[in-house]
Amino acid sequence: MTYNPQKHHRRSIRLKGYDYSQAGLYFITICTHNRACLFGKIENSKMILNECGQIANNEWEKTPEIRNNVELGDFIIMPNHIHIIIRLLGRGELHSPNNPNKLHSPNKQGVCDTPLRSPSQTIGAIVRGYKSSITKQLGLLGFNGKLWQRNYHEHIIRNEQSYMKISEYIINNPANWDNDSLK
Repeated sequence: MTYNPQKHHRRSIRLKGYDYSQAGLYFITICTHNRACLFGKIENSKMILNECGQIANNEWEKTPEIRNNVELGDFIIMPNHIHIIIRLLGRGELHSPNNPNKLHSPNKQGVCDTPLRSPSQTIGAIVRGYKSSITKQLGLLGFNGKLWQRNYHEHIIRNEQSYMKISEYIINNPANWDNDSLK
C-alpha cells in the first residue's frame, strides 16, 4: 500500500507549540485496544488486578527509577485503561553523544563516555516506553494480540483546583466503574 497524504495524514492531538518535556503536572489516560478488559476487574467498587494488571502497576512504579526527572502522582490501573498523574521536574541529565555538557572520549568523535543513554524526557517518550515495556512482558507470557489503543489522552494540569479534581476522579474511578465512559 502506498502512502496517500489525504488518507494517511494523522493530526496531532497535542497542544501546538507546547514543550512536553517542561516541568509540570500532566494527567494521562492510556486505553487498551478496543477497550478490552485485560488488567483485572472491579469488585465491590475496588480494582482487583490480575497478573497483567500487576505488571502494568509494577512497571509504572518503576518509572522514576528509569527517569530521574519524574515523580509519580495518583494513578489507577483500571480493567481497560490507566489514569496517571505525573510530575516532570524538568529535563533530567542527558547522556547523549551530542550533549556538549558531557565529556567525550578525546579520540572518538561523537562517542559518549557514559555507559547508557538516558531515555528521552518528554511525556510522549515516557508513555511510549511504558507501553512498550508492558507489551514486551505480556508477550513473554504468551499475549500476542494488539494491546494498546493508538496514542493516549493528556491534559496539562495548570492549577491546584484542577489537580484536586483530577486526583479525586482517579481515586474514585473504581467506585464509578458502572458509569465510566471508558468502560
